[in-house]
Amino acid sequence: MSSGEKLYIWQVDDWPNWRYDLPALASSLTEVSRAQGVLLGRLADVGLTLRDQASLAALTEDVVKTSAIEGELLNVESVRSSLARRLGVDIGAVAPTDRHVDGVVEMVLDASENAAAALTAERLFGWHAALFPTGYSGMSPIAVGRWRDDAQGPMQVVSGPVGRRKLHFQAPPADRLPVETAKFLSWANAQTAEPALVKAGLAHLWFVTLHPFDDGNGRIARAVGDLFLARAEWPWMQGSPRRFYSLSAQIQRERKDYYDVLERTQKGPLVVTDWLSWFLGVLARAVASAQTKLDAVLFKARFWQGLAGTPLNARQVKLLNRLLDGFEGKLTSSKWASIAKCSPDTALRDITRLLQLGVLKKSPGGGRSTGYELQDR
Repeated sequence: MSSGEKLYIWQVDDWPNWRYDLPALASSLTEVSRAQGVLLGRLADVGLTLRDQASLAALTEDVVKTSAIEGELLNVESVRSSLARRLGVDIGAVAPTDRHVDGVVEMVLDASENAAAALTAERLFGWHAALFPTGYSGMSPIAVGRWRDDAQGPMQVVSGPVGRRKLHFQAPPADRLPVETAKFLSWANAQTAEPALVKAGLAHLWFVTLHPFDDGNGRIARAVGDLFLARAEWPWMQGSPRRFYSLSAQIQRERKDYYDVLERTQKGPLVVTDWLSWFLGVLARAVASAQTKLDAVLFKARFWQGLAGTPLNARQVKLLNRLLDGFEGKLTSSKWASIAKCSPDTALRDITRLLQLGVLKKSPGGGRSTGYELQDR
């Protein structure tokens, strides 16, 4: 990078004086607000128990997908169990969890449930420490709970194999972080003129552009965005901090577009209308996806109401819930035995009984082993 050459948004002379065309965003803001209102209106009619289940489903997806964007796969059942314990939601038997899963859960919940609290450096350090409880990212030691120091060179976002790396972005140098993060946090905690949803999009962009930690910047940027989304929802939620949709899950589904628009924005001028338009669009699609998730929660409730009084053992209840929650692949008797930790003969008896009750049916297609799915009810 030659002297005086401006390659990145943080090098622009009037950084961070964000500019955007608010009239161009008006229809997107209206669409998102309407979608949020429709979703929350439906949730107001379903009762507390089903709202808890809908929130648990959304938060589970959010925790899993915010890590998946960074290439880290978390165990869904462990995440769900960790969330259920903290939310006080009864899900029956719970799966074991570990410090790492619990740390991601703690960050996501703190961002939503304590959205009214100030966003401070200490709070961000706590989130970072929760993400990296061992002080390592993979096999590499990292500075935990403090801003990066660039001891190993400038903070860069790269892709590709060694020897053919492509540089997508370089963050501000570490010696600027005390001033830069102070500006960000002052804006974050002030009453500013931006519409609440616009501020959420700007907060995500600003934080991920600073990239102030050795690792975990994407996950924390999404948590920062979630904090501002929770603040934006206060008029509808009447102070309730629960989350019922997952922006991270939608970003994961549109991951390539996310990185493309982020890179373009970070290499452009301070006019960020395109980024905000994309952010509002992905948010609208996240809320629409939550409608489908809510349908699934309501279907699950009706399913179990229809089986009220039918004697089922714990293995059958566990596997039926796995199917209701979206079992990936084909459920065979061998998979049943593995998940339920029982013998193949016991698994087959469990399945046969559910076939007789009309709860399960054989999957079409057959193949080398018979698969089973829920009967249409």
